[in-house]
Amino acid sequence: MTDAIRWVGLDVHAAQTTVAVIDKASGELSRARLRGSPSAVLDLLAGLEGRVVAVYEAGPTGMTLARQARARGIEMKVCAPGLIPRRPTDRVKTDRRDAEILARQLAAGGLSFVRVPSEQEEALRDLVRAREDVRQDLSRARHRLSKFLLRRDLRFAGSNWTQKHLHWIGQLRFAEVSSQLTCAEYVQAVRTLMHRRDTLERALEQILPDAPFAQTALRLRCFRGIDTLTAIGLCAEVGDFRRFDKPTKLGAYVGIVPAEYTTDSKRRLGSITKAGSSHARRLLVEAAWHYRRPPRVGEKLERRHRGIDPAVIEIAWRCQRRLYERHTALAARRKPAGVTNIAVARELACFLWEAATLD
Repeated sequence: MTDAIRWVGLDVHAAQTTVAVIDKASGELSRARLRGSPSAVLDLLAGLEGRVVAVYEAGPTGMTLARQARARGIEMKVCAPGLIPRRPTDRVKTDRRDAEILARQLAAGGLSFVRVPSEQEEALRDLVRAREDVRQDLSRARHRLSKFLLRRDLRFAGSNWTQKHLHWIGQLRFAEVSSQLTCAEYVQAVRTLMHRRDTLERALEQILPDAPFAQTALRLRCFRGIDTLTAIGLCAEVGDFRRFDKPTKLGAYVGIVPAEYTTDSKRRLGSITKAGSSHARRLLVEAAWHYRRPPRVGEKLERRHRGIDPAVIEIAWRCQRRLYERHTALAARRKPAGVTNIAVARELACFLWEAATLD
């Protein structure tokens, strides 16, 4: 970008866009404010002479503007908002200042850019996140119902949230009409969300063969603890695994590496950074719990291995052996279960990267 003629910073909102343009030859900074949808700025950029590089922050307006700009031959980048350098004493925030900061940091090379997914990839990611939203809503609905019953000291003898459990709740009768209505409302909410969750899960399984990164998802399914939904979720959140030149960067991307506080001769590691996608991080952590048990290939896992490159299966088997040994060694040192599982999840991400990038 050092050979650009103009650097353009865009502060994009739904109803207006603030533009800051730095001219390389004169160093002049000019500003403009455009009303309307973000795409209105494309005509302005197309009218500028020479090579123009523009940037805006990733946010609620999405990646459509970047895709439209690239379709018109305009070099448009999207930066990560949390990685924009800002002075600690800067307490003034306006659209004009934000656009100017973007333009100046773009010219200085101080921005970190995010990958712009295709429309198909973004559509798949939206469906995966819709299923994740339903899962969270279902968890909250179950908590409301279970606490309602707990306050009345009503307990089920078997496993919770099975069909027998829901049938038992449906047969409960309360002396108060208000309690009866409350219970019926909570049960219906749980049943509705379970149906929505099952519908979305079936749709994801049907979409998998033709989905973006389908081959990568099929490879990830060869690993213990990673079935279709987990594989699709990881692919949708991570995108192209090849954009990470080494596996440790994938762990940093999903936020399962420890924070570090180092000064002078002192070095202290803190809790994990929790950067990036919380959904991808949760999927990795949940999959890592399966490696507490000795390595084995069960019937379901063997079916997922069929038709897959033997080199990928070898990586998955090596992963099982390594992570079981790692889990056992950390448990023997009396490490907390959560700390142990995070360490295993960090190594699992490295094995997934190896399988996904295998030529």
